[in-house]
Amino acid sequence: MKIKAKTNAIVRARIVKGMTQRELAKLSGLSYAYISLLERSVKPVGPATAKKLSELLEQPMEELFNIE
Repeated sequence: MKIKAKTNAIVRARIVKGMTQRELAKLSGLSYAYISLLERSVKPVGPATAKKLSELLEQPMEELFNIE
């Protein structure tokens, strides 16, 4: 099972919250590079990371991520 970000949804949610990739990285405890890869759907995320990002962006997980 892989969890990948829905590119447009996660970028849109981050921008609506007024966050840069660096700000989201700092709040989530992830690296800026990882956020960049995640937003381009290059890197899958784990369930805990997907949940944390969903909470920070105040969006349901199914809005931001695809489970493959």
